[in-house]
Amino acid sequence: MRTKVVIIGAGPAGLLLGRLLENEGIETIVLERRSQDYVLGRIRAGVLEQSTVELLEKAAVSERLHEEGLVHDGVELCFDGDRHRFNFRELIGRTVTVYGQTEVTRDLMQARDASGAKTIYEAQDVSLHDFDGDSPKVRFRKDGVEHEIACDFIAGCDGYHGVSRASVPNHALRTFERVYPFGWLGILVDCPPVSDELIYAHHARGFALCSMRSPTRSRYYVQVPADEKVAAWSDERFWDELRSRLDEETADHLVTGPSIEKSIAPLRSFVAEPLRFGRLFLAGDAAHIVPPTGAKGLNLAASDVRYLSEALIEYYGERSSAGIDSYSSLALARVWKAERFSWWMTSILHTFPDTDTFGRRIQRTEFEYLVASEAAARSMAENYTGLPY
Repeated sequence: MRTKVVIIGAGPAGLLLGRLLENEGIETIVLERRSQDYVLGRIRAGVLEQSTVELLEKAAVSERLHEEGLVHDGVELCFDGDRHRFNFRELIGRTVTVYGQTEVTRDLMQARDASGAKTIYEAQDVSLHDFDGDSPKVRFRKDGVEHEIACDFIAGCDGYHGVSRASVPNHALRTFERVYPFGWLGILVDCPPVSDELIYAHHARGFALCSMRSPTRSRYYVQVPADEKVAAWSDERFWDELRSRLDEETADHLVTGPSIEKSIAPLRSFVAEPLRFGRLFLAGDAAHIVPPTGAKGLNLAASDVRYLSEALIEYYGERSSAGIDSYSSLALARVWKAERFSWWMTSILHTFPDTDTFGRRIQRTEFEYLVASEAAARSMAENYTGLPY
C-alpha cells in the first residue's frame, strides 16, 4: 500500500487531522490498534474552546455539535462554600461548548466512513520505519497477515502509551513530567446537572467538579488519593462525599441516581520535545498530557492538528516545507501555555498532602484576587476559553 500520510490513532486528533487533509485532497490512511467500538466506548471530557469549535466547523463535522452542544458563557468557582461566577462572554466576548469527546469522535468517524477514506481498526504490531529519511514506512499485522504502507509522512496521534513516541530514539527526545499525588474519581449518571454551567469547588476535604454531558446526563468528580480503588466507592459514599465539598445551596439541589460509569483518572503534566523527528510528527496525547482541571486535553490535540494540517496542506499545495519546519516550535509554544494554566488551576483548587496553613491561605487569597480583580478574571477567562493562535 501507499498513501501520502499515515495517521497512527483513530482518536479525535487522528480523525480530525485526516478529515482536514481529506478536505484538501490529501490522501491518508488511519491505523488504530483498537476496535471502532472500543474507541467510541472511551469516556472523556468534553469542554471545547471556541477555536476548537471553529476548527470542527472548518472540517465540516459540526452540525450535530451545534444541535446538541451546550454553549456556556462562563464557569463558577467555589472555595470553602463561597461561590463566584465568571462570565466569559462579558469579560472577553468568548464562550466554551460542552460536547463530549466521544461525540466528537463519533462525528469524525461517520464523516470518514461516508467519504470512503481508509481506516484500519485492530491493526496489530504497528511499527514505524525510516522516518529519518525520505521514504518512511509503517508495518502492521491485520487478521494474521503482515502489511506495509509506504508514505511521505507519519502523524503519531496514538496517545501517551502509543507506539509513535516510543519509536523515537531516546537521545532525540526530551520529556518533562509532574505526577500529582491524587486522581479524580468520576461518575456518569442519567440525572439533570445541578447547574447550567460547570462548578469547580475547593474544599479542605479535596477538590470537586460538577459537570455535564447533556441536559439529562451529568458527570461529577471528587479528588481522591492516587492509590485509591474504585471498588472502595459505592454510589452512596460518592454522593455523600460530593455534597460535603459543595456549597449548601448546590448540595441541596443535587439530583442523584445510580452511576452508569465510574472510574479514577490519575493526574499528570507531561510534555515531549520536539514534536517532529524527520518525517514523523507527534500530536495530541502522544506529545503531551495535562491535568483535566483546565479542560485543555482535547483542545490541545485540536491545536496541534490545526498547526500540523496547515503545514501539510502548505507542503502539498505550495511545495514549501516552511510549515512543517516550524510545526514543533509553534505547537509547543501553545502547549506550554496550556500546561501552565492547567497546573495553576490544579494548584489552587486541590488539596495537597504537604499543604500547610500558609499554603491554604495562599490558595484562598488567589481565589479572592480572582473575584476582586477584573484583570485577573479576564486572564483566567482568556486561558480557559483558549488563547488566540
